[in-house]
Amino acid sequence: MEKQKNVFRRSLDELKSPRALVITAMLIALNLAMDLMGLKIYLTPELRVSVGFVCNASVAMLYGPTVGMMTGFSTDVLGFLLSPNNNAGYFPGYTITAIVGGLFYGLWLYKGRPSIPRCIAAKLSVNIVCNLFLNTLWSAILYQKGFWGLLPGRLFKNLILLPLEVLILWVVANIVLRQFRRVFSDSVSS
Repeated sequence: MEKQKNVFRRSLDELKSPRALVITAMLIALNLAMDLMGLKIYLTPELRVSVGFVCNASVAMLYGPTVGMMTGFSTDVLGFLLSPNNNAGYFPGYTITAIVGGLFYGLWLYKGRPSIPRCIAAKLSVNIVCNLFLNTLWSAILYQKGFWGLLPGRLFKNLILLPLEVLILWVVANIVLRQFRRVFSDSVSS
């Protein structure tokens, strides 16, 4: 239990660094820009991968679960405010989902090399808890449809997309970490 507290405290301490704040803000902005541009990988018209999750996962990997949760919150609220399609209104359930997603990415990826098993664990946790359970619950509440009626289609979609999302997460996380270390090891030695 004490180890978990330390992870959250270390993550919170990351916010004392202006560099962490700037990089986090840049990745939030990148996520919002990709969402506003509709940047997605379309496998079929119904099956598409939104790649914005790698920005939140990268923040959580670099700065931990606390900063990951704050990033999830900020990205969701700002995304709603900036979206030209926000006529439907704001629903806080999806913000909770974004916060929980940042938590999982931070717990699995923080202070470690983003290996395939860690990326699988992070993405699988997010898919099961956030995509399948929470988002299905929020959709059932919002659209007055049965939870169990929505679940099979969402389960199929998440199973099909999981390998591609894990691969994208692994590739991008390793690139981000390599560049982060290269840039900031140069600035320390200069």
